Amino acid sequence: MHELLDLEERLFLHVDRLAGLIGPRTLKRPTSIDAAISYIRGQWQASGYNVDNETYDALGDTATNLIAEIPGSRRPQEIVLLGAHYDTVPETPGADDNASAVAVLLEVARLLKDHIGKRTVRYVAFACEEPPYYHVDAMGSQHHAREAKRRGDKIVGMLCLEMVGYFRDEPGTQVVPKTIPKWLHGLFPKRGNFLTAVGNLRSWQLVYHFRRGFKRGSKMPLFSIALPEAIREIRMSDNSSFWDQGYPALMLTDTSFLRNPHYHEPTDTPNTLNYGTMAQVTLGVASAMKRLLK
Repeated sequence: MHELLDLEERLFLHVDRLAGLIGPRTLKRPTSIDAAISYIRGQWQASGYNVDNETYDALGDTATNLIAEIPGSRRPQEIVLLGAHYDTVPETPGADDNASAVAVLLEVARLLKDHIGKRTVRYVAFACEEPPYYHVDAMGSQHHAREAKRRGDKIVGMLCLEMVGYFRDEPGTQVVPKTIPKWLHGLFPKRGNFLTAVGNLRSWQLVYHFRRGFKRGSKMPLFSIALPEAIREIRMSDNSSFWDQGYPALMLTDTSFLRNPHYHEPTDTPNTLNYGTMAQVTLGVASAMKRLLK
């Protein structure tokens, strides 16, 4: 119980520093971006990681992805990647979008620091997921996925943390994506109290193994599914950059605007999130990573 409360406090601290203290994180606010980069790097270094910068040109500005790795013991050429973007749109402090995901990324890395899997684990904090970089080559995840493909990196699974802090138990707090046919709506939950793990159809095996690992480590509800990429909502984060390069990938999410009324609003603040549930997300993702690294 003490360890769980400590984890909740650590998650709150990360979100409060990023969304409360630093605030909106865009390349047009270089001081805030530099502060976010320094915070993430410092947290990983405190956990014992070496941190590399992956810099590139993003529509005329220099953007930076941060990378930490632990080589695998048996199959180091096979890589499991856990990533989250750290930028925001200008109008919001971005507590759920996406400080919540960065917090879980930092804590999973801390929990697994001494875990040596057979495969290599790679943690990436991505720049430039939000507009004007969204779905263009300047996205941090687009750059990383393209470079990985160019190098011949064998990424056997990419997990994208995208808004993982907003949960509600009331009936009717979960909306079904508009592009889902109405005859399928009955399959989808109606309460916003779960984490979604969604892949494209080619990632169905990753969906299966993630679910098995997650449920071993966490008590929270998980809705896992593989869908066609024609369902446009599933392409709305960094996972799609890896699909574009042929890699299996999942988006792990509280479903964003399908649940959270503070999406891209000034009201997306640290006090709107549920840190107890975020702790269960963290434990589940860490458990899933252990399974995937076997």
